[in-house]
Formats: sequence, structure tokens, C-alpha cells
Amino acid sequence: MVLLQLDPFLNELTSMFEKSKEKGSVWVTLKRSTLKSKLQKRKQSSSGESMEYRCLIRATDAKKTISTSVGAKDHQRFQASYATILKAHMTALKKRERKDRKKSTEAEKKEGTSTTKTKKL
Repeated sequence: MVLLQLDPFLNELTSMFEKSKEKGSVWVTLKRSTLKSKLQKRKQSSSGESMEYRCLIRATDAKKTISTSVGAKDHQRFQASYATILKAHMTALKKRERKDRKKSTEAEKKEGTSTTKTKKL
């Protein structure tokens, strides 16, 4: 697995979103990781040292997979950049179809059943 630096990862992620704008999907996964093998983890935990956890981020569009690792000190900057990219590329989402409340209440009144409740005094 090849880990990219933060800025190249964000640039590649932007290009993935651009390519999949008309058709396709981009999957992004975030996972807590130490980036060490199980043997190294056991040795470190037995010696009493604390582990430094990082955030492993992977993105794929079914053709290409990219990944990066973010430490605690870079997390705020990465999260702000990631949120900006997501907001910019949410335009391809379909609008949710909503029922018009006025039309549904008028139809119920014509049928003779009303969903409104009256208070007892």
C-alpha cells in the first residue's frame, strides 16, 4: 500500500470526484491505525509504551485506490480541506422528493377524514 502525503491525496480525491461527476461513485473510508505490524504492537504494549494512533484514509472509484495517513497534529487542517472538497462536489446528488403537506391535507378533508386534533377545554 502506497501512502500519499496530505496535499497530493486531496488533489487526487478532487480529480476522482470530477471524473465521477456524471456517472460513478467514490468511496472514502476512515480507520484508526498505528501502521505497525501485530508483532511490533505486542512488543510495544508489553514494554508499557503508549501507542500513537493515526487515521488511515482510503478513497477508491473502483478503478483507482489512493490512501494517506493523518496524525493528530495535522487532523484539523486535513478535516477542513476534506470538508471543503465534499461540499464542492455534493452537487451531483439527487434531490429528495417530498410530499406537499397542503395537498395531502386538502385531499383528506375531501374524503371526510381529518388528521387534525382538537384540544378539550
